Amino acid sequence: MRRFTQAEVDEVAPRLRTPQEALAWALGELHPRIAKASSLGAEDSVIIHMMAAIRRDVRLITLDTGRLNEETYAMMATMEKRYGVRFEVVYPDAREVSDMVNARGINLFYESVENRVMCCGVRKVDPLRRALAGLDAWITGIRSEQTENRRGASVLEIDARNGGILKVNPLVSWTRDDVWSFIRENGIPYHPLLDRGYRSIGCEPCTRAVPEGGGERDGRWWWEGGAGGKECGLHMEHGA
Repeated sequence: MRRFTQAEVDEVAPRLRTPQEALAWALGELHPRIAKASSLGAEDSVIIHMMAAIRRDVRLITLDTGRLNEETYAMMATMEKRYGVRFEVVYPDAREVSDMVNARGINLFYESVENRVMCCGVRKVDPLRRALAGLDAWITGIRSEQTENRRGASVLEIDARNGGILKVNPLVSWTRDDVWSFIRENGIPYHPLLDRGYRSIGCEPCTRAVPEGGGERDGRWWWEGGAGGKECGLHMEHGA
């Protein structure tokens, strides 16, 4: 298994000046032990488009939490048809979901932050950790302007939460306008909920449209109050 040191990351990262350069380096250096994790959001559409121009035999992972919008499944099929790729659908452990729901209720996440974090852990964080086990790297669509936590992110990071594998964030320096300009210029398919005021794509009960001018994450877990930017646990500890 390949594990990068921080010195190696610091040496390589400055050479990766564009998302395409970051992806070409990562796929050339680490294929096939690298995967793209996708929620089918706008950033994911951009990255899949870029990856397909480099090679089609990439590993794409998506988490089916059991609470997704129907439009997300349709978007998965659209991307597979357009780019000739195949998503590996990762599911939570059925017993863990059953035990959690039977103990705390089907919509437990509305009751407390503790419950919401537990649900995200069972349905998203733990399944992704299992899917990434044995890999050398994974690719995300995070951008530094999305949340305060993500401001410390960089194009290459050592992901201590997932066994020290490399985390590649090719769009980290892009703005929302950069993403949408690229989508329109290249005729890239994107999730239909994004035309209905959604800023991010998550579970159906936990994600909603936001008013014009709203923050990138304001539609996530809105009942908890406070500023937008809450995390499910997949992306933490940037710059640590």
